[in-house]
Amino acid sequence: MNPIRIWIFFFILCSACAPSRHVPSAASDDPALLQEELHPLVQQYLASGDPNQSEALLKEIQNKKGVTVEQIEQAIQNGIYPLEPRVGPLHLELEIEGEPADYALYVPESYDPAVAYPLIVCLHGAGFTGDSYLERWQARLGEKTVLACPTMMGGAWWTPGGEALVTAVIDDVRSKYRIDPDRVYLTGMSNGGIGTYLIGMFHADRFAAISPMAAGIPDEIFPFLRNFSSTGIYIVHGAQDEVMPVILSRKISEYLKEQEIPYTYREHDRLHPMAGGHFFPREELPELVAWFDGQHREPYPARVVSIRDSEHLQPFYWTEINQAEGEVASVFGSIFDAEEADRVKQGAFPSLTAEVKENRIDVQTERVEKYTLFFNRALIDFSKPVTVYTNGQKSFEGRLSEGIVPLLKEAKRREDRGALYSASVTINLKTK
Repeated sequence: MNPIRIWIFFFILCSACAPSRHVPSAASDDPALLQEELHPLVQQYLASGDPNQSEALLKEIQNKKGVTVEQIEQAIQNGIYPLEPRVGPLHLELEIEGEPADYALYVPESYDPAVAYPLIVCLHGAGFTGDSYLERWQARLGEKTVLACPTMMGGAWWTPGGEALVTAVIDDVRSKYRIDPDRVYLTGMSNGGIGTYLIGMFHADRFAAISPMAAGIPDEIFPFLRNFSSTGIYIVHGAQDEVMPVILSRKISEYLKEQEIPYTYREHDRLHPMAGGHFFPREELPELVAWFDGQHREPYPARVVSIRDSEHLQPFYWTEINQAEGEVASVFGSIFDAEEADRVKQGAFPSLTAEVKENRIDVQTERVEKYTLFFNRALIDFSKPVTVYTNGQKSFEGRLSEGIVPLLKEAKRREDRGALYSASVTINLKTK
């Protein structure tokens, strides 16, 4: 059973067994009491995997007199966590689509459930495990960070299984420990660096920053690097690397510069007795850690660039490509399928760029039939009309209203307590 569900059950049970007290007939007369009632209901709704239970809880929350969007946002953001969780170096197991998986985790000995901690996810290279990487990294990071190091057989982070493992580990850690949703970082060395690029570029909205080391990706998928427009990038590569030639990182650096995407590039000349130039020197770590410390996710950027493939048409920041036009390539599929590889070479990717300014949203699309924009008070003024232009043509104009139902449903779907949306509009370009 999901640990968060166990703790929610325990929380509710303790509340039920607590000494009785007088409760006003209308909870809305006491905002603090209403918030106290909402919190366990919202947490149970977010954790529930039963559609019928979820629907019943949603209705119960709706029926609470006087409940506001702000109160629901507060209830979502304040998760329930074990008061005395396991700390120190840990080896944890989980199940992904019926298959066993594991990861190494370090939780600071001084962990306080009332404090939100940064999380660094580190991907190992071929021939290593998550446990071996945990030993290497934890000593260098100290006691201020939660560190997760999953194990992937052969370091095959470029596969759907590698992607599923990383996202599952992040969700598992966040269910057990209070993690700052705006300070989650992804890094990796060699094969792990390739995974950092591939997983990071499809989930850039979940990370404050990424740091690929001694790695690269094919030129054909460089367009997906544009997804990092609001995500920090710190690249490290050895000039004398003979396993992953440094030209790989130099070409990526050039592309990022051309696209005006901020990044940091570190090229070192050090040699390891066994690995030659293909390693991450410990001397480079202090600057990387200091850089991580300065990186925070911007959950609601004013401008979003979203390049997707056929397997990643999920929400991206406050946008979502619901339906692509024509045949669309699969990046992971291209590894094993010649036809998919051809589509990748042809650049058969749907793209959407959206920019919001004073309730006007300008959207540029390619290979997109339908898309959705999500909103909250950080993005628009709900007291004024919203106008959406797609490829220069007006697609929508009107007032939008916030709602607790869309807020809860979207929070449950995204599993991200730091990215909350209370309204949306869907544009179907095929009918325009």
